[in-house]
Amino acid sequence: MTRGPEHRRKCGFTLLELVLAIGLLAMLVTMVMGIATQNIALGNAVVAKQNEVGTQTAFIELLSRQFSSLPGNARMELVSEDSGAQYLSDLTLQNVPTTFNWGGSERVAKAIQLSTVRRRDGFLDIVLKYYENPILDETTEDGDPIDPAGEEPFAQVTLLENVYIFEWEVLDGRTMEWGYDWDLEGRLPLQMKLTYVEDPVSDPITQIFWITPKQNPEVVMRQLQQTARQGNGGAGGGNGGDNDNPDGGGGGGDPQRPPVIQLPQGRSR
Repeated sequence: MTRGPEHRRKCGFTLLELVLAIGLLAMLVTMVMGIATQNIALGNAVVAKQNEVGTQTAFIELLSRQFSSLPGNARMELVSEDSGAQYLSDLTLQNVPTTFNWGGSERVAKAIQLSTVRRRDGFLDIVLKYYENPILDETTEDGDPIDPAGEEPFAQVTLLENVYIFEWEVLDGRTMEWGYDWDLEGRLPLQMKLTYVEDPVSDPITQIFWITPKQNPEVVMRQLQQTARQGNGGAGGGNGGDNDNPDGGGGGGDPQRPPVIQLPQGRSR
């Protein structure tokens, strides 16, 4: 039996039907790709935000540990420069020996410096520099000045990048006033306040660090040595004579004079 033209036309698709099907398929693929792209972008944004928050948290914890572990003989200097919209600062900590591996060898840094470096786009990089020798002016116990001018860092690490605002303030424990600079040898501030802004549209983040007062071990040792010398001088005041003299008197004294008896309180009878 021969099939007619009407039956053969029902078994295929017309050109219009094919065009409509391809168009619907293209729209469906476009929608799926758009949703997938948005999900990928959202995931990347979430990961970037988590990394940013993690970096900030690690940075704050690093500063907290550094300030809480400052020894009593630590020296601090904060120098701030008003550049208009931002403050550029150099925070230097000295007499805080830090040991770590750099370039495959163990190094010791006697001074570290946290600096704000301005970029060409107006944002800031926070750079931590390590110095092998002291970089702040100091005086020795004999009063001789130490001038460490020209000292260069042997290592530096960029801790934060693309920061809009990074400002330090210090609280003087005696005057209870805040300031942007600190250069008092032999004394540390009571608090350090950090104001941090990621970008111009972000809210500022303020973090306060307490600095626990501690005794200077060098001063304590000098006091102990001075006390020991004074004690030895008082106890040996009556024994300045010849060791061969059994009475302990001076070599030029009267041999008929009765010996001096030393009491435990240091008074003679």
